[in-house]
Parts: sequence; C-alpha cells; structure tokens
Amino acid sequence: MKLAVPDMISNSYFPAIAAIELGCFNQEGLDISLELIYPVDKCYAALRDGTVDFVGGSAHSALSAFPRWHGAKLLCAQGQGMYWFLVMHRDLGGKRGDLDVVKGHSIGAAPWVDMGLRRLLIEAGIDLSRDQVKIAPVPGAQGAGVNFGVTAAKALEERKIDGFWANGMGTEVAVRRGVGTVVLDVRRGDGPKPCFNYTMASIATTDRLIERSPETAAAVVRAMVRTQAALKENVARASEVGRKLFPPSEEPVLARRRHPRGRRALREHRGDAVFAFVEAVGWAKRSAPTRLFRIGTKLRVGTAHAIKLALRRKLLARAPLPTLQAGATRFLIQSDASGGRLSAASTSALARVKSKLR
Repeated sequence: MKLAVPDMISNSYFPAIAAIELGCFNQEGLDISLELIYPVDKCYAALRDGTVDFVGGSAHSALSAFPRWHGAKLLCAQGQGMYWFLVMHRDLGGKRGDLDVVKGHSIGAAPWVDMGLRRLLIEAGIDLSRDQVKIAPVPGAQGAGVNFGVTAAKALEERKIDGFWANGMGTEVAVRRGVGTVVLDVRRGDGPKPCFNYTMASIATTDRLIERSPETAAAVVRAMVRTQAALKENVARASEVGRKLFPPSEEPVLARRRHPRGRRALREHRGDAVFAFVEAVGWAKRSAPTRLFRIGTKLRVGTAHAIKLALRRKLLARAPLPTLQAGATRFLIQSDASGGRLSAASTSALARVKSKLR
C-alpha cells in the first residue's frame, strides 16, 4: 500500500513519515511505502483514482477530489491546528502579530494551503484587493522536488516574493539565514482565534478501503498512535528518521521545529470550525451538511458502515493496545448522498458504540 504526502522534508507530515521509518505500520501488520506527490490536491486525486491508499495532508484539501466529502474519510490527525507560518522579509520590519506588514506585498503559498491565509487575513480585517495583497504560488515550487517550505525560503532570500505562508521547516531556514521574520504562528496563538481550527494535518483514506478492510483503517490509526507515543517518549527518534531522509543541512531543524501540539495529535479537533472554514472560502456547495464524529479509543474502525461491521464481527470486544492513551480520539467525516445525514441504522450503531465506551 502507498501513503502520499505533498511535502517530504517537513515537520507538518512528519508523523506519517516517521510511522513508516520507525516501523510502526509494520508492527500493525501493514506494508506501507511513502510517495511524494505535490501539490496536495494531486495527492487526493491519486487517492480518488486508486493509485495511493492513504494521504497525509491538510484535512480541508480532501474536498479537491471528494466533493461534498463523498468517498473519503479522515481517519485521524497527525497534529492539531492549522500548521503553517506567515514569514515576511526582514527588511519590511514586520513584528510578531502585526498583519499590516502584508499590505502592498506578495506572499507565496501552495495551492489549497493559500485558502487558510486568505481567510485568516479577511477575519483580521485585511481586504486583499483594497490592501493590494497578492497571494500566489512560489516561483519554482512546482519543481521543488522534496520541500515547498525550503523553496519558499530561497525565493524570499532572492526577493522573488515578499513573504511566504508555509511549513515550519521553511520558516526555520528563512529565520536562520537572517532573511525572514515570523509574523504568525497560528498554533502558538497568533492571528484571529477561529483560524486555529481551519484545518489540520490528517490521515485520509477512501470509503472503498474502509468498507473492504475496516481492520486496515483501524491499524493505520493504531500505528499513528504508536508513532506519536514513540516520538514523545524520545524526541531523538525524530532526528534518527531525519538523518535517513533529509539533507544534512535540514535534519537538525526538524527536532527544533517539532511543535508540542503534535504530541497530542489524536485529541479532539473542532470539526465544526473546519466545516465553517471550507464553507466560508467558497466550498459550501461542495460540502453539504456533514458531521465529524469523535470516537473513543476502543473503536477501531472508520465509518458508520464499518462501525456496524465491527459490532457484527465483535471487534469492539478486543482490548485496545497499551500505547493508546486515555482521551485519544480519531476524526471521522460521515456523509452520504442524502447530504451528510446518518441513516437510522448508522445512528443506532453509533449509540451502541457510545454505550460500550462509557
């Protein structure tokens, strides 16, 4: 099986990469390889077309290939909150939290990633047209090979752009080179309050896979829990994985930019805010009323249909793995042709599951 990520040298999707390199998928009986596909909408297109089995990318971007969320589910989070940084060139004199610095300037951002910045600026009172803020792809990013953020940092250094909205790796590179100033780090409280919940790094798969093999979907979630526990137990493991995959100049940056939110990757994320965001940025017609369910650790499957299968096959009777921590959760987007409402049978199945988890 294959897991696609839109960025390789990145702390954003590092938990998925680490799950492969640390053998956590193998420990769950899964043979999963990593595939780089840029940008993220092409990752989800590959998932839709069946050329990959899972995507480790931004949650909201699933809509690019699965209108109205039909056909895909989010199995779990890799980390909490919107995870990109706003970095502006140091010569502009920007300060932390001062969004006026974007006025009259160009900011590089990847497709679908840019949606988060656009909405954030609007909520902060910035009018993109009036204030002449240009948000566009980073020059040369299509051929970046392995890392958008590092390419953005290079473009900033060469003054091809005035700023960028990208991952922590590119942010650290720009700051270390003395060319960039961090204006926003959303996960540390910068920006309008709602923006934290616009999206998150997640693991997604298709309804087809879940219906065909709910045990596989459950094993992926357990592997991600194993990975987070292993990284929390010994952060040096991040550098161990980085040395295998990253250029020598980037590997030391990884441990420094690994955000504490990542250690609680399977806790509750505000699903209602995610859906409010995708509607606000113009995807309301493609994201009909949809529910995001939070299911406790004893549940090992990914959809209402799979929940019924689990009950039938008595999967819920099995004890959870020791690495599953109290309060850990997974995030399941439920929708159907009727506009996202669960059937009576599915609702009944969920009620039975909840009663078992109390």
